Amino acid sequence: MLKQNQIKTMFQLQAGMNHRVDANWIESRYPYLRAVVIEAAEAIEHHGWKWWKKQDKDTAQLQMELIDIWHFLLSEILLRNGGDEAKSECYLEAQHTKQANANSLQFDGQTYQLSSMTLLEKLEALIGTAAAGRIELFLFSAIVEDSGLNWHELYRQYVSKNVLNFFRQDHGYQEGSYIKIWNGREDNEVLVEVMNSLDADSDSFKDQLYAALSENYPNN
Repeated sequence: MLKQNQIKTMFQLQAGMNHRVDANWIESRYPYLRAVVIEAAEAIEHHGWKWWKKQDKDTAQLQMELIDIWHFLLSEILLRNGGDEAKSECYLEAQHTKQANANSLQFDGQTYQLSSMTLLEKLEALIGTAAAGRIELFLFSAIVEDSGLNWHELYRQYVSKNVLNFFRQDHGYQEGSYIKIWNGREDNEVLVEVMNSLDADSDSFKDQLYAALSENYPNN
């Protein structure tokens, strides 16, 4: 369960990133749930789903896709509340309380029991509900748990990915000049390594993380 100050921090960070990408992001009404669909499909790829070949689950990258999904869910909640962070916080807190013990999903005329669904099936359900314009936080929460995360760890990784997103913007991501492959590895992979080497409880965690990314960026 997220703490109130964590919820507040994440909405502040997300609103800041959305404004950085487009100062008129509320009026633009970007399809954030469409992004959830795509990121969930990428999570399935990292999990492995092909029955005709051997695949190894990349848990770290699967978790990172969930952090990306969380960015877009927060953005959609903000959008539906007109960018009002306080209202968005109240909505998320209420949904957390309301859906805390939910275990069944009503979708497409059927009832799905989350306790009997695999992680892949839950990711597919997230894709379906997001495509239908629905925010199902209890479904996302179940996916987070099945992926070896908890809400505290999701918060830690969210803040880290938010820093990477700002780093990307500062280094030409929107203009197309950003370098995503760093010495043979995606920047997401480097982020995981750097994040694990730092103390997330430190007051300077965000600044230390940004500095470490700068040191590793291949354009230096």
